[in-house]
Amino acid sequence: MSHDTIPRETVNRERLDVDVLIIGAGPAGLATACRLKQLNPDTHVMVLEKGSEVGAHILSGAIMQPTAMNELFPDWQAMGAPLNTPVVTDEVYYFTEKRGFKFPKLFEPKLLRNHGNYIVSLGNVCRWLAEQAEGLGVEIYPGFAASELLFGDEGQITGVVTGDMGLDADGQQKDSYMQGMEIYANYTVFSEGCRGHLGKQLIAHYQLDEGRFNEKKDPQHYGLGIKELWQIDPVLNEELNKGTSGQHKAGLVLHTAGWPVSETLAKEKAGGGGFLYHLENNQISLGFISELAYQHPFYDPYQEMQRWKTHPTIAKFLKGGKRISYGARAIAKGGLQSLPNMHFPGGLLIG
Repeated sequence: MSHDTIPRETVNRERLDVDVLIIGAGPAGLATACRLKQLNPDTHVMVLEKGSEVGAHILSGAIMQPTAMNELFPDWQAMGAPLNTPVVTDEVYYFTEKRGFKFPKLFEPKLLRNHGNYIVSLGNVCRWLAEQAEGLGVEIYPGFAASELLFGDEGQITGVVTGDMGLDADGQQKDSYMQGMEIYANYTVFSEGCRGHLGKQLIAHYQLDEGRFNEKKDPQHYGLGIKELWQIDPVLNEELNKGTSGQHKAGLVLHTAGWPVSETLAKEKAGGGGFLYHLENNQISLGFISELAYQHPFYDPYQEMQRWKTHPTIAKFLKGGKRISYGARAIAKGGLQSLPNMHFPGGLLIG
């Protein structure tokens, strides 16, 4: 496919040149920026983030393996990195509608064993990484979305065009209009997350999903993760649960399979499962993942999550609590063999 197949409006725009341009201030993009400056402080590194601030589009609550942090900042604990809640207990359940059966430790999937990992607010981790990156000399610009790819004469990626700002709903310029600019880079790193709009163009343009890790060509598939953050009143929660294990317990990690997915699987070809993490400050992050391969047009991932929250094993943690934020995001699934090729002329896909 020729790079000429992606049309681009010819507009005279302001131009800026950098050594490395990173699209997306998530954990992968910020870690890349920090490492580049550690390797060569003279490298001109710029990060564009479409959110209003770093962390604005990062959903709170995740389990983080500290291996990369150890390599990037060996003294991260002394530096105040927000990894404050080590995983204390892992529990894996199979749900029926009314009961939850805990897997014996011997039969817990290895992937769900999190000893040595931390329960974190990923938004806080990104904000901390941004502070370290700026301290190293990285330029970070929140509120600027990369809207268009730039190609060189040999078909290589040479940078991006940022989106025009100050347009009304009809695309007409308002008084606050500001034209996007062309940012050229020797190398452009795309850390947009799952199914980023530029990433999809790059995969199609360079046919990155061909000739992957095996000849079987397993297709990439996706899930939808819906997540909520709850604030728990520990005194009220313990009273409502009569002193049982329902109260908040920082460091508890819980994963579930079975109901309600098992109930809908036969008729709607749906799959998925739930998780619940106990963070610090009496907060709980919980969520439900639905595989986006369901065939019934009326299957509703949000409603399935609400049903899942009524299960006695989950509901006991939420009594007396208050939901303080929520959101959803696409999740890449399928394993290593389903990933596209991650490199192409002039750039990388990461994250």
